[in-house]
Amino acid sequence: MRQGGEARGGSGAWARGGTVFAGVLLLVDGVLAVLNGIAGIAEDNIYERIGDYVYKFDLTTWGWIHLVIGVVLILTGLGILKGGAAARGLGVAMAALSIVANFLWLPYQPVWAIIAIAIGVFVIWALVTDRPTV
Repeated sequence: MRQGGEARGGSGAWARGGTVFAGVLLLVDGVLAVLNGIAGIAEDNIYERIGDYVYKFDLTTWGWIHLVIGVVLILTGLGILKGGAAARGLGVAMAALSIVANFLWLPYQPVWAIIAIAIGVFVIWALVTDRPTV
């Protein structure tokens, strides 16, 4: 039952506010991914090289991966903030892709990768729990 336009416990307000926050987080995560990508492309010696790692790519390749994901995250975040319906679905997909990319990036920057994974999880939660009114 709804009381005062919100689900019990106020989770509706949290989800609506979370959707706006998710858009902002996607923008910030995208900007940081772009900066991370530029650093990886410009200088291969910025990140410490690791030994044997199953998902080991050249750091320039990781740079391009982060750069492309970052640009799409920025555009998706802008779409969510403008209220685009398609941007919500794309936001979930891009947050999931960002989580996977950051999981694979863990050996290079473990602290930032864990933070980015947590951001992605929150973004997915916020976008799937808020049901826009028609």
